[in-house]
Amino acid sequence: MGEELKVIVFALAHEEYGVEVEKVKTIERMLPMTRVPKTPPFVKGVINLRGVVTPVIDLRGRFGLPEGEYTDNSRIIIVAVGEIEVGLIVDSANDVIDVDTDHIEDPPEIVGGIKAKYLQGIAKVGEDRLLVLLNLQEVLNKSEIVQLENLEE
Repeated sequence: MGEELKVIVFALAHEEYGVEVEKVKTIERMLPMTRVPKTPPFVKGVINLRGVVTPVIDLRGRFGLPEGEYTDNSRIIIVAVGEIEVGLIVDSANDVIDVDTDHIEDPPEIVGGIKAKYLQGIAKVGEDRLLVLLNLQEVLNKSEIVQLENLEE
């Protein structure tokens, strides 16, 4: 057995994804957002979360997937990447599971239309469940992080 990695499982366009628990601050219901001009289309705006202005991106838009309607299940997962907190809009946040690091494989070039650079790996969970683990550093790549940092000021 390898080490256990705790991940939060969320859904996006009928696929299951995971992000490390330690990078997640909170999971929120959808909140009113303030649009910010001159940002990429997947940047939906900023929210005021307990006095902190937090940029929010739509992960579907980020990955080039068709954006869906937000529902009662839609969530904003607040993640920390370096010094920045960013909200990620997902279809639903389902549960927290332990993944054996021995069961994580390198991602193929493309998974469900998403480029491998956004992915940390594919985790096999149980018999027939695959979980796509996100590489948050790439999902919010450097130039975009700088743009988002500027939003916070």
